[in-house]
Amino acid sequence: MSQGNELDIVEHILDSPVLEFFHWKLPLPTLHVFGYDLPVTKNAVMMWIVSLVLIAILIPIAKKDKKRGLGRTVAETFLLFIRDELAMPQIGEKGIVFVPFLSTLFCFILFCNLLGLFPFASCATANINVTASLGLISFCFIHYSGMREHGYLGYFKALVPPVPGWLWPLMFVIEVVGHISKPVSLAIRLFANLTSGHIVLLAFLSVIFITRSYVFAFSCVLGGVAICTLEILVAFLQAFVFTYLTTVFLGTVVAEEH
Repeated sequence: MSQGNELDIVEHILDSPVLEFFHWKLPLPTLHVFGYDLPVTKNAVMMWIVSLVLIAILIPIAKKDKKRGLGRTVAETFLLFIRDELAMPQIGEKGIVFVPFLSTLFCFILFCNLLGLFPFASCATANINVTASLGLISFCFIHYSGMREHGYLGYFKALVPPVPGWLWPLMFVIEVVGHISKPVSLAIRLFANLTSGHIVLLAFLSVIFITRSYVFAFSCVLGGVAICTLEILVAFLQAFVFTYLTTVFLGTVVAEEH
């Protein structure tokens, strides 16, 4: 991550096959699956941690014999918000079916965002490969839902609005590009917002070592605290935006008038 006393900001936010903790470096193994080498990276470890945390929190809450407590109340409030404020307004009565997917998507992105704020952890959603995978998952789920709702033939017929025959090929290309651009925009938006926040925070802290001044150090620490507070807001906001836009795109393919 650094050479001598220099801090490489770009290298710090990149994925790596090594976990770093203070001066300790833990090389991660390479998995051999069906003849392919799959290296384990620190972002993969972060996503495993998030998955385990979500499982550990949500499974006990979801048990029917579980007594009502703070955790269950918060979970029910959250699910009602996803259902009443996102799914049903954008998709209609059928939106209830999509609440599990949307809530899982929101929680996974949020916890990945928040985990990246902890010292010596990394933000998986600041990696374009991770956000692209999330965008691809949303893309596949959206179009699968449209095909399941309208049938394969009916869904593809409805991709292009009624136009004169000579204009159909052009409209088909435009519609395909539009559908492809949606997951791309989801991936880039999430990646750019999370990456920029970490770069700004590291830039603030690096000024301390560049100037070696107590005045600059105090100012940069205050700025770093402000950026961290803003990053918490961004973590929630970007998880919501990703989930909201996925809901909007679902509504456009599942709605009766599609």
